[in-house]
Amino acid sequence: MNFQDILYDLDGPLAVITLNRPAYRNAQGYRMLDEIDRAFDLASVDRAVRVVILRGADGVFSTGHDLGTPEDLAYRRSLGAQPGIETYDQFKRYNLDLLIKWRNFTKPTVAMVEGYCIYAGWMLAAAMDVVFAADTAEFLAGFVEYMSIPWDVGVRKAKELCFESRFISANEARDLGFVNQVLPLADLERETFAWARRVAENSPDALRFIKIQMNKHQDAQGYSQALEDSLGDYQAMLYLPGMPHRVEGERRLQTVDLALRGKRGERAGLTPAEGE
Repeated sequence: MNFQDILYDLDGPLAVITLNRPAYRNAQGYRMLDEIDRAFDLASVDRAVRVVILRGADGVFSTGHDLGTPEDLAYRRSLGAQPGIETYDQFKRYNLDLLIKWRNFTKPTVAMVEGYCIYAGWMLAAAMDVVFAADTAEFLAGFVEYMSIPWDVGVRKAKELCFESRFISANEARDLGFVNQVLPLADLERETFAWARRVAENSPDALRFIKIQMNKHQDAQGYSQALEDSLGDYQAMLYLPGMPHRVEGERRLQTVDLALRGKRGERAGLTPAEGE
């Protein structure tokens, strides 16, 4: 299968999905999300695949949603969703339904995070079972469509991070429970793949039932229902009259701009066209 925005590779019992839009710091357009979904479908039916690793190209996991590059706008138009319920269904598919599907994927999944993991990058990592991160990775939580953050770090910390809009280090993300392991950048790939191969030696049946049980535990507490409810709140916010969301004239959310300015000003290294 030919892909334009991702790479799909097999390494023994591992399937590796790589977000591959380095010009936009792996910002997630609808075409990329469709391709990720097709890659997960390939891994699902391939009995030789035991674990899926999700990563980003060129040292960046993902800077969030694509907020209007020409390629993504053209792809969205090609989908042909009409204003009204079709537009709602499309928004829900790309911002909730696919993520829930990947969260419930039949095999263990690992997010391998380097560089920035911003907003939709956090969403994508949160949908994986385990998160390994380089010690140089930086995470930015916010009020996003797939609002798992209170589950990822706890309600009070989620409020703090989203109110303030600040980056956290990989070590802080680990201490909060979002990241499983923090590794030196030079060791990240080797150690992540080694861990995944060890998991691949386990019984596929045992792995499947472990994951089912763990996800049921979350859902018994209201996880999936809370995410769907939050999506409605997010859409309500989008359509509030007179409420600005983006930096004027740029493809960047105001809250992300605040976090970048707070981190290290103009040296942050993101251009307006690169993700949220």
